[in-house]
Amino acid sequence: MHTAVDRCGRGPSRNRPCPVGIPDYRENVTTEQIIGLSMALLIMVVGLVGNIVPGLPGTPLILIGAIAHRLYFGAFSVHTLVLVLLILLALIAFGLDYVSSVIGAKKFGATWRGVLGAGIGALIGLLFGIPGIIIGPFVGAVLLEMASGRQFKPAAKAGAGAILGLLVGAVGKISISVAMIGLFTANTLYRSLS
Repeated sequence: MHTAVDRCGRGPSRNRPCPVGIPDYRENVTTEQIIGLSMALLIMVVGLVGNIVPGLPGTPLILIGAIAHRLYFGAFSVHTLVLVLLILLALIAFGLDYVSSVIGAKKFGATWRGVLGAGIGALIGLLFGIPGIIIGPFVGAVLLEMASGRQFKPAAKAGAGAILGLLVGAVGKISISVAMIGLFTANTLYRSLS
């Protein structure tokens, strides 16, 4: 037997107001908003996966989901200041991949040529998927270090630093992406339910 529930989630359906402190959420959130938030979150999850899988845009896709939701839902979406913060976080995440491998190479004793090689290797490596992303900074740092007259062992150490920096950057990028999704979701829900 199905028991009807009123708009406050209480027992048998009655037409009386909700008790003080229990908001009537059914009047605040529409089906369209629920579907829109679900679609935006689906796009963002694909973006989160894109931070790991090459060929999918990562953080930019998360940002596109937030901007599209804001453009469609306006005041019932993410606040403008939070959207600006999401844009800043996306820019940080974008630069993190490149900068982290360069800093890693420098910390492991690379000269400016090795740092340049790690940067060039990272850019070229993007064309070859996951293997290229991992191997590119290493090969670039090693080749330019050896071209400047260094032995293989110190050049390989600089290349290992480039890979370590790349891994640290990937963890940072994923963390930033999770924070972006959480910030968007929390702010959107707060604004929709208020």
